[in-house]
This record gives sequence, C-alpha cells and structure tokens, in this order.
Amino acid sequence: MMDTAAETHLPAGFGTWRHLLIVFFFPVLAACGGSSDTAEDEIRAWIDRGHDAAESKDRGKLVEMISPTYADGRGNSRDDIENLFRFYFLRANSIALLVSVDDIQVIDQTAAEVMLTVGMGATTDSTPGFNADVYHFALELENHDDEWLLVSGDWSELGNELR
Repeated sequence: MMDTAAETHLPAGFGTWRHLLIVFFFPVLAACGGSSDTAEDEIRAWIDRGHDAAESKDRGKLVEMISPTYADGRGNSRDDIENLFRFYFLRANSIALLVSVDDIQVIDQTAAEVMLTVGMGATTDSTPGFNADVYHFALELENHDDEWLLVSGDWSELGNELR
C-alpha cells in the first residue's frame, strides 16, 4: 500500500488516487476528426491513448485528455487530478494497466458515458514493492472540436458502490 504524505496538501479523495490514475490513463483522448470512425471507435481510441500515456507516466498527455471544466463528486478539479498524477508518477517506478471496456453509451455524438473495469499494478520502492488493485469507473466525456475530453468521473474498488 502507499505511504501517506502527512505534510503535503493532497486533493479530496486522495486515498483513491489509484482510481483516478486508472480513469485518466485509460485514461485516452479521442482526437479523431474527419475520419469514418464512429464515436464509439473514437472513444475506444481515446481509452487506448490514455492507457499508453498512463503506463508511460506521461502526465501531460493525460491532463490534455481532461476538460478544463472537469469536476467530480469528490470535489476534484482538473488541477487536483493533475496533482494526483504528479504525486503517483513520482512514487511509482513502473505502471501496468489492464483495461476492460464494459459499456459505451454515445449521446447525440457530443457526449458519452463510459464504464470501465481496470486492473492496475505498480512497482514502488516501498514495502512490499508492488501494489495491485481493480477498480470500476464511470466516466462522462464530451466532444469539443472533434476531441473527446473527460468532464467527470466516479470510481470505486471493484465490488463497492461508485462515488
């Protein structure tokens, strides 16, 4: 498990940082303008890009996938999520994700609800040196200028209620 940082101000919901990490890593920005891809194909590509960015610990790419107006039920903003990524990426030596797309509902080609199940493993310098968890995510995306952006997200450990 991860050590807590007593003197560091962390965003609300930091105890569930792994959830956010997984969500934003998957994730994955769909900037597929003008092709014959369907909205669902674009969202799946967005998820793939997020997955790759998370495993590469590319915080910049992940943050670009989040709307500047992001807000979630825990009171986090886009800046809060960026800080979670920063903290987690500094602590993790390597990250491996296993993503399962449970459902994608596209609404008028401008919005989407995405359900994911994500297994995440990370190596760290702490004891025992490896962390692994499985989370369920409910993401809300909006299409802005042919780019899918994350506008909100709920998550929980697998088997618990989303919040």
